Amino acid sequence: MKIRPLLLLALCYSQFAMAHVTLEQTSAPAGSYQKLTFKVGHGCESSGTHTLTVTLPDGVQGAKPMPKAGWKLDTVIVALATPYTSHGKTISSDVREITWSGGLLPDAYYDEFSMQVKLPETEGKLYFKVTQLCEKGRLDWIEIPKDGQNRKELKAPAPMLNLEGKSMPAEHQH
Repeated sequence: MKIRPLLLLALCYSQFAMAHVTLEQTSAPAGSYQKLTFKVGHGCESSGTHTLTVTLPDGVQGAKPMPKAGWKLDTVIVALATPYTSHGKTISSDVREITWSGGLLPDAYYDEFSMQVKLPETEGKLYFKVTQLCEKGRLDWIEIPKDGQNRKELKAPAPMLNLEGKSMPAEHQH
């Protein structure tokens, strides 16, 4: 069986294009409560993933990670430079990093890691830096494009969420 060069190129490109850790959501209303799902499509150097760490950008509040069977869940909570109010309480420290570890996601499989957060009130792009540790090596999905730079030019882009205008007030969800 012969594989045509154009077909081979398309297959390679599609695997490369799906090779990053990405967010399932591409956009969300500013100021809303959202479930964010980080999709992991491969390991490192053909080895399985055993740890995934997501660093939350400034302005993301009240993060609650979703546990995964067989994985340990850790959060890093830090003092905030600017406290905020939630449900009548002043919040002076908050989750800034979430790590799932101890499981094993073989390179041949795909999985998702989710959390619920309250997004910042300001419209614009929000970048989540992700570190993926594997049996062999690591991948740091931390690159943020400079002004005018295309994300496709980056080798290891941080997952991005576009915050858009606020939606109509909805019922309180969290």
